[in-house]
Amino acid sequence: MRRTVFARTMAPILAFGLLAAGCSSGGPTPSAGAGAAKGYPKKSIKYVLPFDPGGESDITARLQQKPLQDILGTNVVVSYKPGAGGALGWSELTRTSPDGYTIMGSNLPHIILQPLLRANAGYKTSDLKQVYIFESTPNALLVPADSPIKTLDDFIAAAKKDPGAMTVGGSGEDSANWIGTLDLGDKAGVKLTYTPFTGTGTAIPALLGNHVKALMTYTPQIAQLGDKVRAIAVAADKRMTSLPDVPTFKEQGFDIVDGAYRGVSVPKATPDAIVQKLVAAFKKANSDPTLVQKFEKLGFVVENYGPTEAAQLTQEREAVYGPLLKKLKIIK
Repeated sequence: MRRTVFARTMAPILAFGLLAAGCSSGGPTPSAGAGAAKGYPKKSIKYVLPFDPGGESDITARLQQKPLQDILGTNVVVSYKPGAGGALGWSELTRTSPDGYTIMGSNLPHIILQPLLRANAGYKTSDLKQVYIFESTPNALLVPADSPIKTLDDFIAAAKKDPGAMTVGGSGEDSANWIGTLDLGDKAGVKLTYTPFTGTGTAIPALLGNHVKALMTYTPQIAQLGDKVRAIAVAADKRMTSLPDVPTFKEQGFDIVDGAYRGVSVPKATPDAIVQKLVAAFKKANSDPTLVQKFEKLGFVVENYGPTEAAQLTQEREAVYGPLLKKLKIIK
């Protein structure tokens, strides 16, 4: 299984535990539901994003739209269902017909953190059948271009001077941006105030309008916003080829390597034969050199995780977030 610049390699016992728990059964069996998949797809496929337009999920879906249409031989219609950091859409997905005609963008760590932290998230992580994870983005800490904060040291010094006054916006509650902000505050020994938005598309105007002092967002926004912002750190293991001038948290003294993995999920009861067709479509789209070049130019890291690999990655990330949340006394 391919690992990104910010994926953590877990102990071998974790993989053994995954198999022992039967998580590998999350991978589709080609023969299962073969009848239901015959002739699929026969009509348009709805590609629903549980976030606002303009964010990374939207950028990704728009780049994928035509390649997927060509591969699947049908229209792929992108729409939006924002709310509660994605939870509104994922909750609705669990009640959607499991026929393969509605697929929904799904993000790690969101689908791990929300059910873990909310009694009323509306869904469980296991309610979503992850089809494919096709890209990832490290977290990135941005400030407005005219901010007096020039470096990460400046940011931390300002946060220490006035505890809690440093507002950091981000996409969603209980999200990669949220836990990245928690991790930074913990490692730097400062109190930061996280302000959630329904997606990157609404978080960016808040930063540019000085409604928040900084933004914990994702690497594609650095290229998108250009000289409107100053990127002071990225949560990658090493400097990204597409962002050679942006330092990592690690090189500035903080071991922070994390971000979001994006893919698509379907209702749990979706026949495995249909899932297999969708897996093949996304895998083929991800092998398109033109699409790969566009992803990488924008700061995305191309990933290729099928259902079984996605299930394993989910368990690996749970093993990273759980200890941090316990340390911060957010969960017991």
